[in-house]
Amino acid sequence: MTTALFITAVILLVLRRVFFGYSVSGRKFKVLAPREVAFLTSTAEVMFPADGAIPVSGLEADLPGYADRFLGSIPLDVRWQIRALFMLFEHGTLLFPGPGWTGMRRFSSLTLDQRELVLQGWSQSPKFIRQISFTALRAVLTMGYLGHPAVMRHLRVAPYAIDSPVCEADLLYPAIGAHPDLIPHSERDLSPPSDGTPLDIDGPLHPDYTVSDGALGREIVS
Repeated sequence: MTTALFITAVILLVLRRVFFGYSVSGRKFKVLAPREVAFLTSTAEVMFPADGAIPVSGLEADLPGYADRFLGSIPLDVRWQIRALFMLFEHGTLLFPGPGWTGMRRFSSLTLDQRELVLQGWSQSPKFIRQISFTALRAVLTMGYLGHPAVMRHLRVAPYAIDSPVCEADLLYPAIGAHPDLIPHSERDLSPPSDGTPLDIDGPLHPDYTVSDGALGREIVS
């Protein structure tokens, strides 16, 4: 009887730690659960702080939103691997706690300083499995960060607004990943070739990269 009660108590504690106690925001996510949103938000604050080399924080770059779109576009088996990676870091503090007597709390419940030291422990661990796990997590979030319009503008790699001519080759190939039946052009769309004018590096950007980002409310690069 005592053993059964103990096992039940342990199971309840595990379920409480993993699934409960996370606040639910008013924002809708297609894939991410509230616990994953909390983890990604707390990790974005550490990996891409507002006072970093690029004046766009991970929260301003909306990494939870990126992760939700990314996970929704990949095969289910890979999606679960990445979600398991999030859980590993969120609850890895049980095995690799942060400093202080609260260091074994969930990663998203730690203070900013504790989170910084926990991730530093993963990245600098002599154990290869911990290093490669950190590299995988950083790769997923870095893709979203560097692909954000505000970050791309700051790095001056945002695409320009280019009026590209339609040539014969455009009649042969669809967009990447699309079916040949979806080729958007026909012979009547053919246009004269470029006149050879060099690209103006100070010219206008593609419309998707010039609008002010909602969270930022300002242009990072004029």
